[in-house]
Amino acid sequence: MALLEAEVGRPYTVKEISTGDAAMDSFLMRLGCYVGETVTLMSKKKKSCIVVIKGGRYSLDNVLAQAIFV
Repeated sequence: MALLEAEVGRPYTVKEISTGDAAMDSFLMRLGCYVGETVTLMSKKKKSCIVVIKGGRYSLDNVLAQAIFV
């Protein structure tokens, strides 16, 4: 399932990232979001969501969150 469909507050392991854009893949790698890493969805909003990756809180737009599969 996509990260945006995940339950808030529960940790998940990233299974796949399919952005289709090398720059976005690189951006997520710099954040520490890669296959095998644990991420937690903290909140969902209309156009974005807050996630915790390696102890840091980040805001991702919904398009990017839909490209991260857990």
